[in-house]
Amino acid sequence: MKLATFKSGGQEKIGVVHTGDTLLFDLAAAADRSGSINPAFASMLALIDAGDTALEQAARVFDKHGKDESLSIKTETAEILAPVPEPRQMRDGMSFPLHILQAPRGQLKLAARAKGDMAELARIEAEPLGELPEVYRKQPIYYITNRFSVRGTNTTVKWPRYSQVMDYELEFGIITRNKGANISAAKARDHIFGYTIFNDFSARDAQRIEMEGRLGPAKGKSFDGGNVMGPWIVTPDEIGDPYKLKMEARVNGKTRSQGVTEGMLFSFEEIIAHVSKDETLMPGEFIGSGTVGNGCGLELGWYLEHGDTIELEVEKIGILKNRVERQ
Repeated sequence: MKLATFKSGGQEKIGVVHTGDTLLFDLAAAADRSGSINPAFASMLALIDAGDTALEQAARVFDKHGKDESLSIKTETAEILAPVPEPRQMRDGMSFPLHILQAPRGQLKLAARAKGDMAELARIEAEPLGELPEVYRKQPIYYITNRFSVRGTNTTVKWPRYSQVMDYELEFGIITRNKGANISAAKARDHIFGYTIFNDFSARDAQRIEMEGRLGPAKGKSFDGGNVMGPWIVTPDEIGDPYKLKMEARVNGKTRSQGVTEGMLFSFEEIIAHVSKDETLMPGEFIGSGTVGNGCGLELGWYLEHGDTIELEVEKIGILKNRVERQ
């Protein structure tokens, strides 16, 4: 099942995405028509909290009323919000080895360009990538970001005034379900509600300074509207193997990055096991995969410009589309 959060008639609603992703079926309106208001259909968090029973109820309501055209609106005309507009927590990882190796070199190249040091830039470019630091194989590495700065597809991301270097990141992630602590990797799949796409917009010049201080990222990642996810959540039964999905980033219609979700150092199940060690994992949290190799301008030396439109596409999920504008 594909599940979206959207606005209709000034109200926030949740719905089933259907008919080739072209229509949004209003779950609450359909339940109301059946004469049974269902509190689980009030929001995506309410649906997640209500567990398997609520998902089964949603499927039954859709089976019964899905062909009623008055209960669906066109996806292209809807204001689609982030599937979980305010996650209970947001963590983003570093899971793909090529990105882990190339990103620090990208920051060094960015610093050399800022100083106009072309000799240093050439030296960095000529260096081999080297070996992956052992810490990334020992345990999942992640940071916690601002859960209040989340936006959805088709929004305009306002370039932070303190930054001159704006970047996209091609990622996917999970939304959690079922509260728990000390969850084993073998049982962690029971804590995955579904999958979505994540664009971790990044102010690279601000991030570079923060990372020199060995703490962060902070303002390099946290600015209003900079955490973009969507366009919806796809439940695991429709995804199949989540580690074999094709990924692509396009800027103004031209392909910038291509990748596959394969090759994460730790699976989402293993990340959940690590996160939940003596820490309670809540339903409705977001956990990002981190950027796929070559999945950002930092690695390619090709950053965003005012007015650029970015599309991130992940197989079986959909397309997350945003525009960036300088303020």
